[in-house]
Amino acid sequence: MKLLFDQNLSYRLVTALASEFPDSTHVRSLGLEKGMDQRVWEYAKTNGFVIVSKDSDFHQRSFVYGHPPKVIWIRRGNCSTAIIETILREHQADIAQFAENEQGSFLALL
Repeated sequence: MKLLFDQNLSYRLVTALASEFPDSTHVRSLGLEKGMDQRVWEYAKTNGFVIVSKDSDFHQRSFVYGHPPKVIWIRRGNCSTAIIETILREHQADIAQFAENEQGSFLALL
């Protein structure tokens, strides 16, 4: 599964998690870092990405529009990129199961 990291997460996560989540990217690499949420949403939907964000906007959007794309909402306040990396690594199995589940639109990780 491919993850699309939102602007509120470090672009360094793409390289750090390349072995766990190959073909992932960051909105910055796509020129979408200053784009509106709708553009990011449509890009993820069209290209088969799961959006990863600390922002509740995509979580709320998933309620309105459903999926695809699916959304992983990192519910952690101010923290380092290393902590985000650890959270995603520790929940790799949960994320894989979530991506395959046809029911869920979002996954909240603490």
